[in-house]
Amino acid sequence: MVSMLDDLRLHRGLIGQPDSSLRLNTPVLVLERAVFERNLQRMADFARSCGVQLRPHAKTHKSAHIAQRQIAAGAIGVCCAKLGEAEALAEQGINSILLTSPVVTAPGMARLAALNERIDELLVVIDHPDNLLALDAAMDRALKVLIDVDPGIHRTGVTSAQAALDLVAGLRNSQRLVYSGLQMYCGMQQHVAAFQERQAQITERTAYLRSVIDLLVQHGAAPLIVTGSGTGSHRIDAALAVFTEWQVGSYLFMDRQYAECELTDAGPAPFDYSLFVEASVVSVNTPGMATIDAGFKALATDGGAPVVVSGAPAATEYFFMGDEHGAIVDPARSHVWSLGDRVRLAVPHCDPTVNLYDALHVVHQGALEDIWPVTARGRSR
Repeated sequence: MVSMLDDLRLHRGLIGQPDSSLRLNTPVLVLERAVFERNLQRMADFARSCGVQLRPHAKTHKSAHIAQRQIAAGAIGVCCAKLGEAEALAEQGINSILLTSPVVTAPGMARLAALNERIDELLVVIDHPDNLLALDAAMDRALKVLIDVDPGIHRTGVTSAQAALDLVAGLRNSQRLVYSGLQMYCGMQQHVAAFQERQAQITERTAYLRSVIDLLVQHGAAPLIVTGSGTGSHRIDAALAVFTEWQVGSYLFMDRQYAECELTDAGPAPFDYSLFVEASVVSVNTPGMATIDAGFKALATDGGAPVVVSGAPAATEYFFMGDEHGAIVDPARSHVWSLGDRVRLAVPHCDPTVNLYDALHVVHQGALEDIWPVTARGRSR
């Protein structure tokens, strides 16, 4: 991990020094510890008050340090989207992992079998009988399996209650696969901005999930686990009371996409920005505009532009200016920046932005406190 070693080489000496966060090389991924801890605890407390288990999605942070803190706060384990993410976190002691995407290739199933031998609890989803048969043949010990239910976007998941029941029948005849429940994740609905509109859509999809559960119950196959939910829908899912565990992720960091959503039906948002990209002004030759050293390589672009939260006048806008650069523009076109000025950006989409960095720089009251590796960075398979 050359880059991680480089982060340590550059910044380890700053740990504990006053105002040391201002001396970090930019662009740099920064985590405000106090806000992060508040977000973490609020979700843990809310889930506990609802009688729901938390299995946060580690694709958001890809960090063993953070996964350990989530588990210490009461989470039963984590989710991973990719087998490589799960392997990386397992190497750092995370012992209960749900893989939320099917594993279907022969090399992948061999790795899955090896991971199943190494950790206390591994769960995987399936949505096709051929995958069921192949997994059963590939495992050396029992593996917990959830049936993935398509919420209507046709990405993965069975497309009917009958298809789910057929898979249950296949699991009951398998040698090593243990039917453990259902997964349904309504990804498209998470970022519907208006709470009432999102509530209506989630309620309709949950009614469909209930119909799947009802058919399974009629045939003596009630699911022990019903997993899903997300940062955008967890308050709605709490009221609907169908999920036994939530796969929330972005609540830890927040990002522009979720900040633009009404996460509750009344009152302030329960979570705040804790994750930022810190950048430096590198050119100031145009009045009312500055160029900073954070472009496509520093910020995921699928969620639009980041929010400028400090180092510029209110309502300053960011524009991508290429791989290495971004522009910030004062709406009054009058602000004068100096070379080296620091600008803090709230990220547009936290998951893929974190994947661009090897380390999270944990800061508190302006001081660098620690450097946490992004353990599963780049684990795309």
